[in-house]
Amino acid sequence: MNFPEFRNREGEKLDTSFHEGSREGVLLILGHGLTGNKDRPLLVELAKGLSKRGWPCLRLSFSGNGNSEGRFEDATITKGTEDLQAVLDALPSGLQVAYCGHSMGGAIGTLTAAADVRIQVLITVSGMVYTANFCEREFDDLTPGEDVMWEDPKCPLTQAFIDDLTDIGDTLDVAHEIDVPWLFIHGTDDDVVPILDSEDAFATTDTVKEIIEIDGADHTFDAESYPQVVDAVDAWLNEHMS
Repeated sequence: MNFPEFRNREGEKLDTSFHEGSREGVLLILGHGLTGNKDRPLLVELAKGLSKRGWPCLRLSFSGNGNSEGRFEDATITKGTEDLQAVLDALPSGLQVAYCGHSMGGAIGTLTAAADVRIQVLITVSGMVYTANFCEREFDDLTPGEDVMWEDPKCPLTQAFIDDLTDIGDTLDVAHEIDVPWLFIHGTDDDVVPILDSEDAFATTDTVKEIIEIDGADHTFDAESYPQVVDAVDAWLNEHMS
């Protein structure tokens, strides 16, 4: 499968990695979480495992993250949805597209799938739902413009980021608008995005849905739980993508 160079509407190049798969006419896009990028172990292991089962996978770094162009200071959930739509715009016509987002990437996927019919299957892994609560819980004692996220100097905390999380509030309203098959995966020991986020979104949406809670898994999962995530996503894609 050949892809063009992906650029968002600001003209920033978006870094991607493609994993070949034997199935034709389908593509799974994988999006990362806050302070992450396409090369985080969870996304890499998902793409490797699913491509071996025939699913072509495209790992994406949102602008300002990883090797994508742009400033981290400008990275928000809203800008992430614009990045994802730019990728969808550039894909060959006729593809069946599924999206799998981790953490904040899950919120990006939810917002995008509610507005863009080109996402035909949605998967959220440790998906963020209560964005304002997350912001308050993680960053309430920090000063935008001075402090950094989780003691990482490469990830400065900005007022724009805080305002975006606060303005979104949560993704429950748009969850009502999702009408494509939606798989929720969450670890029971997630201490970054509580499992309640997935449970509440699952209870809210009226679409075809399933929730899988992986016992003992934390926010980013690990070598023991990666295969369980791969199995769950593979089964969902087999059921809902022709």
